[in-house]
Amino acid sequence: MTNSMFADNQFLLGTFASNCSGGMSVTKVPERWVNSWENNLRLATMLDDAGIDFMLPIARWIGYGGETNFHGGVLETMTWAAGLLAKTQNINVFATIHVAANHPVVAAKQIATIDQISQGRVGLNIVAGWNQPEYEALGLQLAAGHEERYTYAQEWFDIVKALWEREHAFDWSGKYFNLKNVLGDPRPSRKVPILNAAGSGEGRGFAVRNADFLFTPAIDLDRSKEEVAALKKQGTDAQRNVGVLTFSHVVCRPTEKEAKDYVQHFGQANADWEAVDNLVRLQFAHAHSFPHDLLSLIRDRMAMGHGGFPLVGTPQQVAEGILALHAAGFNGTTLSFVDYAEEFPYFRDEVLPILEQAGIRKAVSA
Repeated sequence: MTNSMFADNQFLLGTFASNCSGGMSVTKVPERWVNSWENNLRLATMLDDAGIDFMLPIARWIGYGGETNFHGGVLETMTWAAGLLAKTQNINVFATIHVAANHPVVAAKQIATIDQISQGRVGLNIVAGWNQPEYEALGLQLAAGHEERYTYAQEWFDIVKALWEREHAFDWSGKYFNLKNVLGDPRPSRKVPILNAAGSGEGRGFAVRNADFLFTPAIDLDRSKEEVAALKKQGTDAQRNVGVLTFSHVVCRPTEKEAKDYVQHFGQANADWEAVDNLVRLQFAHAHSFPHDLLSLIRDRMAMGHGGFPLVGTPQQVAEGILALHAAGFNGTTLSFVDYAEEFPYFRDEVLPILEQAGIRKAVSA
């Protein structure tokens, strides 16, 4: 069987960062997301029943400060994915792995084990590294340039692939790893979906060579349409089919005024601006994923949804926003909410039927 992430007949929908305190909203409102195991399991069950395709976590080791210490509390992603997959039936769950902090032989076996737990529903999100303070917290040295980070990531993933593909023990002599008599047993039962978010030229080259899905922001859809087309052409030129995903933040209410008023409430009046500024400063200092000429717009969007594309308004308006992402060439988007478990049911009941009627989603079989 093929993992359902590779189905080409619908626009993929997932959630992002529910393993992190605050989720994707850098806000001080009391109803902000509590990333407890109980809340994550409650959310995963609802998503699974609704036919949502995947859950994607962020791997984080220190928070962003401010009054809330945004992302100061984070559930580790391998164990989070294994637990959720053991309790669900159809949804895919990714583990997010920083290559510098995880040995490839260990990570390969962890994913292969979770493959058995889930009957082939685990995915791997590879992070080459960008957040200097996290490296310092772990006592690791962040490579100075993108080229070296992705050279390391390439060898790391080459080892993982070898462990998943080769049937006999082998030695490995490389620039970063020297392994003796290693064997991948068990191996995944099917192709594992690989995801990578990259903004630099080196990073996107890595993603096109290795990932099934490249994750990139949708700041301006005219700009995104050109970017997505270029990324897909880069994949085609490399004889690979690379899907492009983005991330969105949902505020869906019965009226447009209610939705906009709530954005003003949680994303402006009660934003944790100290944490926002710490997040923006680190993103722009070390990561190339966000276009630097749109800083002012991005700062506001960071408070609302970590820079995600805003899906704000009535169910019809939110659906139209998702349809616009589809029209721009994206293959899917993640969704975040201030309180995922409380807000998702309204999205499920009111927005998903519009997307099904538009033909970009299939209704869940009874």
